[in-house]
Amino acid sequence: MSTKLGRSILTIALVTATALLPGCRPPSSGGPGSPPSAGQAIENKGSDTLVNLALAWAETYMQTRPQARISVTGGGSGTGIAAMINGTVDIANASRKMKAVEIEAAEVNGISPVEFVVARDAIAVVVNPANSVSRLTLQQISDIYTMKITNWRQVGGEDRPIVLLSRESNSGTYVYFLENVIRLGLKDSDLLFAPDTLLMPSSEGISSEVRQNPNAIGYDGLGYVTPDQKVIAVARDRVGPYVLPSVATVNDGTYPVSRPLQMYTAGEPQGEVKAYLEWVLADGQALVDDLGFVPLQE
Repeated sequence: MSTKLGRSILTIALVTATALLPGCRPPSSGGPGSPPSAGQAIENKGSDTLVNLALAWAETYMQTRPQARISVTGGGSGTGIAAMINGTVDIANASRKMKAVEIEAAEVNGISPVEFVVARDAIAVVVNPANSVSRLTLQQISDIYTMKITNWRQVGGEDRPIVLLSRESNSGTYVYFLENVIRLGLKDSDLLFAPDTLLMPSSEGISSEVRQNPNAIGYDGLGYVTPDQKVIAVARDRVGPYVLPSVATVNDGTYPVSRPLQMYTAGEPQGEVKAYLEWVLADGQALVDDLGFVPLQE
């Protein structure tokens, strides 16, 4: 995925530079009462999972609507949501739903967050291609990340210690994986990532470590999986089936680790923010599959 990464870095520079052109207004919340403005600068921040797709949307939208100015940055779902709550961005990208404590903080600031599901994603579990293990159950993955299972031979592989990789805790992917894989969706579970888990600041960090470490296991959004990683087929239980992540298996519900991707605004969007989100949910869906995500279905 080095090509996508390079394109993303270039696009970040271009989009950010465009957002700073003379005549652009400072970022506004886009909330109720914001008047439509042909030159309104839209600040969009948050999920690293969504950042490549958000960049592609912004770039394409500005080509079709030259008066629009959109700046896109990552930093994690929690970072984007906090910025939306504080009124410093118009749109927060998130690969998880807002937490109750975040909604409460928004309400304290007089903000009623509005959620827009903009795409769907599968979280792929990945290992080094040299690893002979090709399938795992959700329970086995949970046991691996809590170190009940510490050696690959315990799941049919070679006699090698397992090296755990994860995104950092401000990542929405981290939160989703913790709640739905490690804790298996059980609300009363208090399981946590094992202390020895290596926390990676980016998708590229996980990819790089998996490429060079035959003992590593990691997870990431499907759109960030590169050909030099081996994707594990996952089953809900030992009965199976063991399913690989794809657009088709997310849409038919057979892949057990999939999720919606969200954008949040501080109240109902108005003006250019509203026009942009309407475009994302309509014409913008044509870009979703190209970036490795799952478009919304009618």
